[in-house]
Amino acid sequence: MFAKVSAAALIACAAAVHAQSPLGMDYVDTAELRLIYPKLTLGYLVPHALGSFQKSLQAQQRIFGWQPSERIGVVLNDFSDYGNASATPLPRNTLRLDIEPTSNAFETNPGSERMVSAMNHELVHIANTDIANRQDRFWRGVFFGKVPITPQHPESLLYSWLTVPRFTVPRWYLEGAAVFMETWMDGGLGRAQGGYDEMVFRAMVRDQAHFYSPLGLASRGTRVDFQVGANAYLYGTRFFTWLAHAHSPDKVVQLLRRDEDSQRHYASQFEHVFGFTLDEGWRRWVAFEREFQQRNLAQVRQHPLTPQQPLVAKPLGSVSRAHFDEAGGTLLAAMRYPGVVEHIGALDTRTGEIKRLADIKGAALYSVTSFAYDAASRTAFYTADNLSWRDLMALDLATGEQRLLMKDERIGELVFNRADRSLMGVRHQAGLATLVRIVPPYTEWTQVHTFAYGTVPSDLDISADGQLLSASVVDASGEQALRVWPLARLMAGEVKPLSEFRFGQSAPEGFVFSRDGRYLYGSAYYTGVSNIYRYEVANGDVQAVSNAETGFFRPVPLADGRLVVFSYTGQGFLPAIIEPKPLKDLSAIRFLGAELAAKHPLVTTWQVPRAQAGEADQGITARGEFHPLKSLALHNAYPVLQGYKDSAGLGYRLNWGDPLGYASASLMAAYTPGDSIANTERTHVVLRGHYLNWRASLAWNPSDFYDLFGPTKRSRKGLAAKLGTTRSLIYDTPRTLELLLDLAYYDKIATLPNAQNVGSGYTRQLSGEAALRYSNVRRSLGAVDDEKGLAAASVLSAHRVGGAIVSQLRASLDMGLALPLLHSSLWSRSAAGVSNGAASNPLASFYFGGFGNNVVDEGNVKRYREHYAMPAFELNAIAARRFAKQMVEWNLPPLIFEELGQPGLHLQSLRPALFATRLWAHGQAGAPHQTISNLGGQVDLRFSVMHWYEATLSLGYAQGRRSGQGAAARDGKEWMVSLKLF
Repeated sequence: MFAKVSAAALIACAAAVHAQSPLGMDYVDTAELRLIYPKLTLGYLVPHALGSFQKSLQAQQRIFGWQPSERIGVVLNDFSDYGNASATPLPRNTLRLDIEPTSNAFETNPGSERMVSAMNHELVHIANTDIANRQDRFWRGVFFGKVPITPQHPESLLYSWLTVPRFTVPRWYLEGAAVFMETWMDGGLGRAQGGYDEMVFRAMVRDQAHFYSPLGLASRGTRVDFQVGANAYLYGTRFFTWLAHAHSPDKVVQLLRRDEDSQRHYASQFEHVFGFTLDEGWRRWVAFEREFQQRNLAQVRQHPLTPQQPLVAKPLGSVSRAHFDEAGGTLLAAMRYPGVVEHIGALDTRTGEIKRLADIKGAALYSVTSFAYDAASRTAFYTADNLSWRDLMALDLATGEQRLLMKDERIGELVFNRADRSLMGVRHQAGLATLVRIVPPYTEWTQVHTFAYGTVPSDLDISADGQLLSASVVDASGEQALRVWPLARLMAGEVKPLSEFRFGQSAPEGFVFSRDGRYLYGSAYYTGVSNIYRYEVANGDVQAVSNAETGFFRPVPLADGRLVVFSYTGQGFLPAIIEPKPLKDLSAIRFLGAELAAKHPLVTTWQVPRAQAGEADQGITARGEFHPLKSLALHNAYPVLQGYKDSAGLGYRLNWGDPLGYASASLMAAYTPGDSIANTERTHVVLRGHYLNWRASLAWNPSDFYDLFGPTKRSRKGLAAKLGTTRSLIYDTPRTLELLLDLAYYDKIATLPNAQNVGSGYTRQLSGEAALRYSNVRRSLGAVDDEKGLAAASVLSAHRVGGAIVSQLRASLDMGLALPLLHSSLWSRSAAGVSNGAASNPLASFYFGGFGNNVVDEGNVKRYREHYAMPAFELNAIAARRFAKQMVEWNLPPLIFEELGQPGLHLQSLRPALFATRLWAHGQAGAPHQTISNLGGQVDLRFSVMHWYEATLSLGYAQGRRSGQGAAARDGKEWMVSLKLF
């Protein structure tokens, strides 16, 4: 269907494309969409993307009665080694697709060809949120478009609710609807009929586990569980499938439509359609689920269950492929579970103890990392940055030394060949999978074979003698197979396998060779339950060797013939030992999706046909290079409330942007009435814009909504013109290094731009600033704040006033350490600065004081961490020409709530922190210095607002002591109450 493209040619294309376009992006227009893509790397996918979009759009219109409010933007990206996608109706209908193969660890994401599945899924999101009735269309006319929430203007929350009411729904609702519909649009291939989803709920019923309510799922279930956000997909898909099964697919479609008699709020619409409340429907589903899965458990138990010997008492969350180190008697694997940063661990099979060997940067949700092991040298090979472009790493188990072998080479599915000490893996780039070989010293790779688009090998293994290579292979139709190649022939270019077994739509996973190379052991949901199967290479005979109640995965053959397997539990995967014995028969379980199709065959009519060759080209109306500035359009416009000093005013804001967000502009004009404001200060105009890495603003008497709530004021008298740029010197998340350059000109000012309580003594100021900011901080699953790492910054500024130049230099360093208490950390935060200039010049000093939070705010919640903050003292009350500051901060374990509030407004967490600070402040040379200290704490209560937004209520107190300047010690204290919006 698509031509094969070599990896080497793609690299050359990627380098050449920037010579043709500022972004290296082209576009194709039809009446329904604008498709934007990097031409020379992903141009070959355009016909497939256009055809998949058009067929899916036709189905969405037919099923939901939806007419898009505007042309839809679709962007093809290649920013990640695994496929992903997102969609938003705000401010414009936009889909973004990362086009690499999706991760299918444990068969968590079954589906048809990935472009087709992604278009179906994401267009359901757009259809369900862009869809509008007469009321919605009226408000979109009033505000000249759909309005996203803008933190600078909290009023936008109301405008967003009026223009896009079906956007403010819980994530489980949004994703559950999309997965449910996607499954049937893909002909029944998807998570609504997935073995993993069935296993999750079967295990919950077996273990009598707690089922989250809709509120508990949003508040706790997607935060503290090892599956985090994936729980929204699991619960949502299951609930929608039950709704269709119990009350018909027509009712589900009616729920998702926005007819004239429909209700604006999703829960009211639910009751309008089904005749009972959402909470009541959820309770009925849970009762049904318990009964349904009890029948499945009884079906599995018709045959004797395979005994298992657990190796640890507590499951390990998500796990990678494992290897048994016979020298140490340990099981090596990567693990990801709440409370601890993702890591490679060594499990002592005799004691059950786990030793953490190395943290993993950028771990994947289920597979964690790609992991291979050289037992002879005791070297573990693994991948970092698994959510972007993967790096190849090596860990010496004897010394603990970690080495970066290859950066951004995008290679995973690693396997070690003991015969020649080489590595083999699969490289993802431009939508294609390439089998590669890496020889010592493992710093370069060579191409073995690039597969056609849609054909993706995974789970590689090599026999002990180095003669055979195995892999699980999926093709563009979704067919799954286990293939075995003679490695020498494959290296010579012969791709025909030695043997193959087709598993149909059930993925063969984790197949590995036995010690003698005779068999391959792996798992598959062949009967609906993931069991271990034995594949005999010589004759292709396949036999089940386990009967699992929930599911067994990723076998590791031991010398005595037993297998280490990972058994699924509700808390993650539990390593255990089983005896593999060929079984004659296993019982198949029932799938709720299959029973839905049998009861309501309507869902089978939703299948989206594939586009035929050349069909998509017929609707193209334009082609060309994509330039963001040429694509600017008015997104929306709306009235705003503004604060200026201590007065309130009214204004109006207009917003423009391009489809991708590379360029934007906004204009806000306001007026403050009343005699308390001078005539020259009553008019306020703020023009802001950004283009790529550049930002600019021009303001006259700039005002700000949050100035209504003090004590921090951002409104200023006079003219302010600013220009700046940000350059990423290192972008290797979580490790980043940024250079920020800013230039500003002020005229007719009365106070310092960055110190509201300090008079300027002049009216004009020209300032320049250069800043370097470095960050490498991490947090574990379930954390509400950073828990370990390092962050540093250095800032050099220069100001010209009345012919004199004043310069300042300051630096900061934050270092954090995770404590044994769950999600607790200890931080050291240091800062220092020095400035020059005349003593009479207010710009020659740094200013400190206060928490800095407004009563209602939009800034950083923990403002006491900033270099200028000094809780317990007034804002800007402390001045220093030179300073040194040291803070010690203890973040205590947070409390995570489950049922406190309503789905649209509930309390998620409470996080307390204690801090102690000492500031050494020096004035002019020879003058006495001041020593200022404080001790305080802050409690942050984080709320969920309208399902997608957060608000934080912060309560703080600090008591301080100030001495120096020949005066007696002076005490200070400060209470702080602040509500941060969005």
